[in-house]
This record gives sequence, structure tokens and C-alpha cells, in this order.
Amino acid sequence: MAEYGSLYLSIQNSLKDLYPNRSLVIIAVSKTKPYEVVREAYLQGIREFGENYIPEAIAKFTKLREEFPEAESSVHLHHIGPVQSGTLRKLFGIFSHTHGVGSISSLKELLKRAEKEKKQIRYFIQANLTEENTKHGMGFETLRNMKDTLSSYQNEFCIWEGFMGMGPSTGDLAETKEVFSLLAELRDTYFPDKKLSMGMSGDFEIAASLGSDYLRIGSKIFGERE
Repeated sequence: MAEYGSLYLSIQNSLKDLYPNRSLVIIAVSKTKPYEVVREAYLQGIREFGENYIPEAIAKFTKLREEFPEAESSVHLHHIGPVQSGTLRKLFGIFSHTHGVGSISSLKELLKRAEKEKKQIRYFIQANLTEENTKHGMGFETLRNMKDTLSSYQNEFCIWEGFMGMGPSTGDLAETKEVFSLLAELRDTYFPDKKLSMGMSGDFEIAASLGSDYLRIGSKIFGERE
């Protein structure tokens, strides 16, 4: 039997030893993994999950709630893909957080939908600090220039949690550190009460050292994607 819970706990404990005064949330990224893997991870104690694809997430986590009704309140499901206008309505009622709000137009639509659904969701604004065309998100200057207005983009149901960022597609760790440092600087200087969602299996140690609050870890827990 795969030891998802032990792997998750090992990462959690090593980070607690390094940063005893911080509360880091480890999101176990279960995208592309079958329901049986999610079920086993849940039974082994994991309660924070991450999924990219909304239909896949709905199928797996609706089934989990049917089999374990208490999972509806105990499990936090994080949407970690880009927020798109055609599908964002499906986020409500299944996801607790969405990490990929990459434009003001998407954000306005999310706010409007939250009012309509009357279901709470917390969101992260996606920053694109590598300025890669293949990545969603807003640049450093855009976000800095909105320092006095961004906090107004929330309502009773849609709550701004902070910023999400990713390292460069090359995977270069020196570049990754620069990008994470820049996002941490943006947060610390202009939005000190907000949280950061940075770091994946290959770079979560760097992200944690630079102040990330949420770490999105998949292959280190579930193995490589097929």
C-alpha cells in the first residue's frame, strides 16, 4: 500500500522543524490520479488536496463526499489551474480556494458569480513574474500599481487570500529563487497581510525559505504523473 500520508507527514514535519513559528499549508496535488488514490490519501489523513481540472475534481471529490459525508467539511479542495470565464461557475460548492485568478476581468466575474451562488471561496491572484507568454497572470508593475485598489476586489463570499506564483518553465533553481523573492518582496512591501502560494515538488524548499504559506506538492507525495 502506498504511504501517501507518511510522505505528506514527513514533508510537514521537516518544514515544522525548520520554521516552527509558521503555519505552512501543504496541498497534496492529486490531479490526474484516480479516485482510489484520493480515497487512500484521505484515509491516511490528508485533508488538503489540489486539482487543476474542474470536471475531474468534481467527479473525484463528489464521490469522496458520498462515501465519507464528513469530508464535505473536513477536506479543503484547492483549484490550482487558471480561472477561466467559461468554467468558473463550477468552482463553487466544491473548491475552498482557487489559486489561478490571472486577470481583473476573471476576478470581476468570480466576484459576481460568488454573489449569485452565495457560496464562499478564497482566491489567489496569479502573478506572472517570469513574463512567459505560456503563463497566465499579472506582472509586478501591474500589481504594484494596484496596491490601493486590489483590496476592494472582494465581497462577503469571495475573499482575497493572497498571491500565487510559479518559477520559470526551465526549472532553473537560481531563476526560481529570483522569481519567488520578487513575489515575496511584492507581498511584504505592499500587501503585508496577504499570503503566498509558491512552490511545487521540485522547488518547495526554496519557496518555504522565502516565506510561502501554501506549498503545492504532487509527485513527492503521489509519484510522477502518468
